[in-house]
Amino acid sequence: MSDAQPHPDTPTPVDIVVVGSINADLTVRVARHPSPGETLLGSGGVITPGGKGANQAVAAALQGGSVAMVGAVGADAHADPATELLRSSGVDLSGVATVEETTGLAVITVSDGGENTIVVVPGANATVTAEFVEERAPLIRSARAVLLQGEIPAEGFAAAARLSTGRMVVNLAPVIEVDRQALLAADPIMANEHEAGLILEQLGAGISSDVPEELVSALLDAGFPSVVLTLGAHGALVGDATGLTRIPTPRISAVDTVGSGDAFAGAFVARLVAGDDLVTASRHAARVGAFAATGHGAQTSYPGPDDQLPEV
Repeated sequence: MSDAQPHPDTPTPVDIVVVGSINADLTVRVARHPSPGETLLGSGGVITPGGKGANQAVAAALQGGSVAMVGAVGADAHADPATELLRSSGVDLSGVATVEETTGLAVITVSDGGENTIVVVPGANATVTAEFVEERAPLIRSARAVLLQGEIPAEGFAAAARLSTGRMVVNLAPVIEVDRQALLAADPIMANEHEAGLILEQLGAGISSDVPEELVSALLDAGFPSVVLTLGAHGALVGDATGLTRIPTPRISAVDTVGSGDAFAGAFVARLVAGDDLVTASRHAARVGAFAATGHGAQTSYPGPDDQLPEV
């Protein structure tokens, strides 16, 4: 990691730059999720690395991508565990700053059925402003692909989109209000069904349907060149000017779905910069996402190059 200094003017070239969040994940397991006002006994309480940006960077690196991270952590006890797997997976951290705010924290509750709820405290991630991102302009401009999410300030998102000279992939999760033109530069926009509806509302193109094909068609009509709609256990749906393609996913017994969508996104971009088309990249990403759901945690469950991915 660096301190809060700008990235060097002549960065080491990378294929993928992820501009996004870095968190420490505090995970608790429960038999079922509590009702409002209810207290349940749980287990766990382990701190593991997380944050949608960091998750996607690790997933991309483990799938063979040359990856750099732009983000921030605090000068606290959570910084090292938050960046541990970024370091070990070979992600370039020269664009990561240590700031006064505390490292971002996600409090995750996972039920025995594998479903999760997450509360995120942004902390240092809130410092990834337009000025912060612009200080790392040479690194961002050098990338063949820039990957963005919704866990940094909207102005930082817009700055990264403006600086990107390669392909920009956006997984706007959570869905925040961002600059319209910056958002429409996504190629593809990647979202689940709920997020797709919120994105359409933000663009003034909301529809009442939750039919995947209609959501993808509406996003294409709104101006996105391409769309990847993730459908959990039902795979994904890819759309562009050539039409719509269903992507199957392996049948697995889910242990923990935390970070599975991020595993999909990171693996997808890694394959995209390696030369795969949208459909081929999505088919691989679906297998990586399924693998991630069979293990505990986010980054800790991601497959490396020697792991056997589940078959469809």
